[in-house]
Amino acid sequence: MAGLSQGMLLPLLSILLEEQGVSASVNGLNSAALYIGSFAMTLIAERLVGVVGFKKLLIGGLLMVMIALPLFPLIPGIGIWFVLRLIVGAGDSALNYVAQLWVLLVTPPEKRGRNLSLYGMSYGIGFSIGPLGIGLVDYGDYVPFVGLALLFLLVLVFVVRFLPEYRPEREAQHSTGFARFPRIYRYAWFALIPAFLYGYMEASLNGNFPVYGLRLGLPKEDIALLLLCIGIGGLILQLPLGMLSDRFGRRPILIGAGICGGLLFALVPLAGTNLWANIALFLTAGGLVGSFYSLGMAYAADLLPKGLIPSANVVASFHFSIGSMAGPGIGGYGMQHASPFLLFWIMGCVYMLFGALGFFFRGKKPENIEKKPA
Repeated sequence: MAGLSQGMLLPLLSILLEEQGVSASVNGLNSAALYIGSFAMTLIAERLVGVVGFKKLLIGGLLMVMIALPLFPLIPGIGIWFVLRLIVGAGDSALNYVAQLWVLLVTPPEKRGRNLSLYGMSYGIGFSIGPLGIGLVDYGDYVPFVGLALLFLLVLVFVVRFLPEYRPEREAQHSTGFARFPRIYRYAWFALIPAFLYGYMEASLNGNFPVYGLRLGLPKEDIALLLLCIGIGGLILQLPLGMLSDRFGRRPILIGAGICGGLLFALVPLAGTNLWANIALFLTAGGLVGSFYSLGMAYAADLLPKGLIPSANVVASFHFSIGSMAGPGIGGYGMQHASPFLLFWIMGCVYMLFGALGFFFRGKKPENIEKKPA
């Protein structure tokens, strides 16, 4: 549901603001509001889980998004939409944090890549379907927003009725004190970068690509299709990459996917308005980097003791939010003041740089870290 709401709202609201004559830079900054709300939630999510528990925080996140969605068409305006995006971002962040941490804590290490990939696939399915909501505007501006709110209501009923409360074992509880964060960065800094890159890529494409496509002359249907291709590519390769990382290690998979995916993103401007060339590039690039968040978290869980995994999840959510806030702003500014192609050239360069950094990272074995005092 978090993927579905983000996959629909970012391109849909960007298109609506572009049609209202809002500049690309302001449009991008407004898109970033979703991730400002997400960032705010990451600052308190770890403490909230300890206070209210896993299930109640999930319910709270669902309620925040469900209530905010119908207000977009009811109260139009860039200022109001900024606030509503903050609320949706905070709610989605709560859902992602709790669900992913739940999976991490109950999964054995030898199945971590596979199970985190399944989690990523569920997010990717929603993220892929989301842009299709753009077409529902033809039946009325309120239709996609109200329809998504009803889906959230349905999921809320299922969560309240069927989902059991989860309480981690004592040894799985997080370490306390600020000192845990330098430890996390010391041993797992490379594994936490993918969360930033995934947030940057997702927000840039959903927030800026609709504007990029409209200015190049792509019809709305093609824009929605290409955004769908990013998600489909991630779905196709998510599980295979996760299983390969279980067998051959996370680091080589992340390095290869980062370098190849970055190169493909950098080639997108050469495709111009050729739909089939863009489909091929988006499918392949999306497939290679679509599992970055889940693979990065699986790698961090490999490198850290179990007591630090909840805090590492907070750090990853923090990185995701920073990347998501930076992406639309940087992309929108580049398109307005330089070249629209900068959207993909910058994205390609940061992924290839990440891949190069991987050759210099040597992860510590978990048993060596466990000997360190908490």
